[in-house]
Amino acid sequence: MVDTYTLGHVRALAGDRILEDRLISVVDGKIEEVRAHPAGFRADIDGRGMLCLPGLVDLHSDALAREYRPRPGAFLPIDLAMQAAEGNLLAAGVTTAFHAVAFQLKSAVGIPIGSPRAPDVHDAVNQYRDPRMDHRVLHRLDVRCRGGVQMFRERLGTGHIPLVSYEDHTPGQGQYRDRTVMERWLREAQHMDAKSAADHVDRLISERDEELPLRAETLAWLGELAAAKAIRLMGHDPVTPQEIDELIERNASIAEFPTTLEAALHASIRGISTVAGAPNVLLGRSHSGNVSALELARAGVLDILASDYLPSSLLSAAFELARLGHATLPAAIAMVTVNPAVAAGLHDRGVLEAGYRADMVLVADAHTRPRVIQTLSAAA
Repeated sequence: MVDTYTLGHVRALAGDRILEDRLISVVDGKIEEVRAHPAGFRADIDGRGMLCLPGLVDLHSDALAREYRPRPGAFLPIDLAMQAAEGNLLAAGVTTAFHAVAFQLKSAVGIPIGSPRAPDVHDAVNQYRDPRMDHRVLHRLDVRCRGGVQMFRERLGTGHIPLVSYEDHTPGQGQYRDRTVMERWLREAQHMDAKSAADHVDRLISERDEELPLRAETLAWLGELAAAKAIRLMGHDPVTPQEIDELIERNASIAEFPTTLEAALHASIRGISTVAGAPNVLLGRSHSGNVSALELARAGVLDILASDYLPSSLLSAAFELARLGHATLPAAIAMVTVNPAVAAGLHDRGVLEAGYRADMVLVADAHTRPRVIQTLSAAA
């Protein structure tokens, strides 16, 4: 493991500026100094004029889930899935990833989740040997799933302070406030006919309405944990300003994937971070019919981009926001580096300054899309 070296002849992002021809000294995995590259000095790694950015921080990554289940019915060993996900994330410039692990017995559309169970994935991430980047867990908690809540309770107090996203995908509210969006997904992904999809959604509404007392109990408990700093809490798919206020009352600090501009505007007014999907930026719209991330950016209420289901979208989405004039390039890069790091309570990364982790990405930016040439991680 090489954790002491020099990286030279790079254009380094420093605050709101890009500094030409910099030399970055790394000692024991931390940045020691960023300065002008002295004439005649030969660095251990020659950046050849490439753009050097802080390593990307991904608050919501489905990369592991997609590697574990590459096709319906095809499940790979979890350790192999971890290796494959790690490779894809590093290739995208990600050096810190929060793997989305669903602490629930059924998927967002009510389909039973196969093996491995959430605790097994949680343990696989936290016990992964010889990591080449910082792997963490995003605990996705269905507040109406008794079994999922119990699984999460059993994992409290192990590893880092948990990052928790509470969710409720009951059709008719949240991400699926238009129930036909879920019905369409069931027809396309689960190959149900129209009647079967509609009946399935009806059954989900009925079953989940029976768990309203559990929902209230779980949300109150999460609020207490967040107040005690035992977890870091974010709310998934807020729709209204009232839901933002309720999120804040539960001591949550992040609005993850707000579904309306009104919710995001109110989150900004109340001083909490908003997260949108990077694929949303590249598509120019939400694939599920919710507010466009571009609309949030135009309104100045977009703080963080997450890769969601596509690691390669993170860096390209930041550059796209800058190209469209919705943010300066440094401000857009902050959405995938320092902003998510700070929101997650990680104050040791996300900027290229002395004392910070030497998580860095070398990027060729002379093309239509940015290209990650090399990812340097303090964990490697």
